[in-house]
Amino acid sequence: MSLVRRALPDDAGEVLRLRQVMIDSVHPGSSSVTGWHAESLPVLRARLAEPDGDFAAFVVDHPDRPGALAALVAGTLEYRIGKAGNPHGRVGFVFSVATDPDARRRGYARACMAELLEWFREREVGQVDLTASADAEPLYESLGFARTGDPLMRLML
Repeated sequence: MSLVRRALPDDAGEVLRLRQVMIDSVHPGSSSVTGWHAESLPVLRARLAEPDGDFAAFVVDHPDRPGALAALVAGTLEYRIGKAGNPHGRVGFVFSVATDPDARRRGYARACMAELLEWFREREVGQVDLTASADAEPLYESLGFARTGDPLMRLML
């Protein structure tokens, strides 16, 4: 039996906690800003309640802390105009991968990623993108991800 399961609406608070762990690890030394959690919580609960939507989160329950999560992987399914290698235009994006600091090096993130990648395959996704920290890059490379030359730009609205 797999340790990984699909996140449920009741997991929303823990999903946000682990997302904050990821954010804090990407931006070390910055103070944890968590005021956004209260506003995000009802939206996340609603999205986790949509089993057939374009968003999925997979988690592992913490083995030592009942009610807590040890790991999280979340992603979305997007449509873009097709191209060579992905004529249907289905693109997956992995945007949150986090493991609780006291549960690391146990394979939880890898197991969650495997489930998310299978979720993408079931939906005939032709391409999966993510941004990787230097620490996480070996995990993603072992799963077949490769750096691209695509420049990323962002506009905050």
